[in-house]
Amino acid sequence: MSANPTTPDPVPLLRQVFAARAAPPGAAPANPTTRGIFGDDAGPFRRGVATAEAIEHALAWLSRSGHHLLGRDDPRYPPLLRQAPDPPLALFVDGDPDALWRPAVAVVGSRGASAGGRDNARLFADALCRAGLCVASGLAAGIDAASHEAALAVPGGVTVAVLGTGPDVAYPRQHARLLERVAARGAVVSEHPPGTPPRQWHFPGRNRIIAGLSLGTLVVEAALRSGALITARLAAEAGREVFAVPGSIHHPQARGCHRLIRDGAQLVEHPDEVLAGIAAPAGRLAVTLVPSAPVRSAAAGASSGYLNTPPAGNGDHDRLWAALGYDPTPMDALVERTGLTAAAVSSMLLAMELDGRVAVEHGRYARRSTGGGTVARRGG
Repeated sequence: MSANPTTPDPVPLLRQVFAARAAPPGAAPANPTTRGIFGDDAGPFRRGVATAEAIEHALAWLSRSGHHLLGRDDPRYPPLLRQAPDPPLALFVDGDPDALWRPAVAVVGSRGASAGGRDNARLFADALCRAGLCVASGLAAGIDAASHEAALAVPGGVTVAVLGTGPDVAYPRQHARLLERVAARGAVVSEHPPGTPPRQWHFPGRNRIIAGLSLGTLVVEAALRSGALITARLAAEAGREVFAVPGSIHHPQARGCHRLIRDGAQLVEHPDEVLAGIAAPAGRLAVTLVPSAPVRSAAAGASSGYLNTPPAGNGDHDRLWAALGYDPTPMDALVERTGLTAAAVSSMLLAMELDGRVAVEHGRYARRSTGGGTVARRGG
């Protein structure tokens, strides 16, 4: 089981998680004779009941390599999510918990996306990953799946999938292999215990986590009643940026994006417009990560963050700047050279890139020969 520095025994936290689980108003109570999409919804997963069987099932899942339970007081709990309204009591994570600290943009949209919508999702996800960002989405069909797949196709690309089921339950079922690939390259995360089947009322909660983990939310294609609009609303309520890709006035799946734009979302036609829009919150995240990276030497403390140039005496930023040369260098080499976490390095690199001091291409980073204060437009 993954060691947890604040709660070495996960049982008390698991009991709190199960005790907090409750049906929404008007929902039918759990019934041993009722079978859900993935089987029996009763047994160890009765809502609000921390049965011994449920605890044992969760402990068995946690005992496997790469499985983690992060409570809100755990130093590995992602800071952006902790700052959002109603952060989950705990997160079940399959993969690398540090992936939840990486600067992310949520790429979301319709399950029944058009071919053009899926192409746009791939274009934006690819560009965002190549700029050093993590792509967050919900593992659903359509835009979500296209975004995850595009991120996984980028060398060194990282993606996070937030589920409305347990972390071991793919929904839809045919995304089981995609779930495994995301866990291997980033993280699969859920507030629901292992084995939890999909339920309609789980997905708005899933959407708040997607929004809370991300610097901004990009809606690629969505109808007026799409769950992606819920994610966008929650992102705005959390003080995050909201972006929308416009479409044809005759396309029903574009109407949700047009409504968001009328309501104040930023209209974007190119990934660089998203990068420009998240520049300020990315800089703030870099400040957050420097003193709070979950695994780092106590001697590597820093007093202030990076905005335009590495501050004098800021050990972490100075160390990263010294590790960067004019020859492209992969992220893992920079992590090894600096001794910092991948999450801290990626956030500082993003802030430096958005300030025009670092260039990134194919997942490799280098100093620019001259600095600048604008985001350079990439070709394409």
